[in-house]
Amino acid sequence: MAGRIRLTHLVVTAIIPLMPGGVWKWVFFNLFVLAMLALDLGVFHRKQHTVKMKEALGWSAVWIVLALLYAVGVHYWMGQQKALEFLTGYLIEKSLSVDNLFVFLLLFSYFRVKSEYQHEVLFWGILGALIMRAIFIAVGVTLITRFEWIIYIFGAILIYSGIKMALKQEEEVHPERNPVLKLFRKFVPVTPDYEGGKFFVRREGRSFATPLFVVLLMVETTDLIFAVDSIPAVLAISQDPFIVYTSNVFAILGLRALYFALAGVMNLFHLLHYGLSLILVFVGAKMILAAWHIKIPIGIALAVVAGVLALSVVASLIWPKKDQISNMQSP
Repeated sequence: MAGRIRLTHLVVTAIIPLMPGGVWKWVFFNLFVLAMLALDLGVFHRKQHTVKMKEALGWSAVWIVLALLYAVGVHYWMGQQKALEFLTGYLIEKSLSVDNLFVFLLLFSYFRVKSEYQHEVLFWGILGALIMRAIFIAVGVTLITRFEWIIYIFGAILIYSGIKMALKQEEEVHPERNPVLKLFRKFVPVTPDYEGGKFFVRREGRSFATPLFVVLLMVETTDLIFAVDSIPAVLAISQDPFIVYTSNVFAILGLRALYFALAGVMNLFHLLHYGLSLILVFVGAKMILAAWHIKIPIGIALAVVAGVLALSVVASLIWPKKDQISNMQSP
């Protein structure tokens, strides 16, 4: 456990040099993240176990309250504008992360990952996501600063992604087609069966990856794909690296608990992806309009994002899928 915490410390603090701005706020924030990760894995989840609904809801509430308290701190230290930017970015990231959860659920089902090992995969997957998001944010902010025309590309990506999301059919997962997984299996031998909660084992002097590590690799590559949409979406709201990064971090840190809280009821929100697609189109248009010096106030942007999410959730509950109606009517 001590080795894991040291590795987490090295990984999290390694991203600080990538980010511009006052170094101390980056240091303190990442120390906070490190402390929460260590508390989560080292204390509350030291023993592998199946995460129950009550526990998941409790942790989800903790992360949401921490995010709201942080927003209050941003309002006090950086002003109302920055606080609204943080809340809007956080809400967008949080809502887009729900779409990730559908894929994670399908991956765990496809690979038949036992429930007591899912938390371990999500923990290290989220840690990797934090590093990738930090790099993406640093690159995105640098590109926008140096090449203003890149805003049009980011805006077009968001609009295209929104339209594509609205038109997509039922989610499917085909891990066997993943090029990263194919390349990995060419160079690294994989055990035929799970080895408890281990990612690697040694057999006859050789190191073998386990299927659990294969699942982790799939989770990481999936998040990398989602980051292509989510990072430009938050950059459309704010181009302050610290605000973009912290809103991403709070949304991602709560993703694991949110997964276990929603795993059994995700199908209820079958219209959510339409709301998310509309949000992506909206923030993409906002980014392009800003390049033309037509700015949509951040308060209006926050209201639009929150309103669209609320309507898509309510609509999903009012008009459930046909198979859900059949299940409710069956004796």
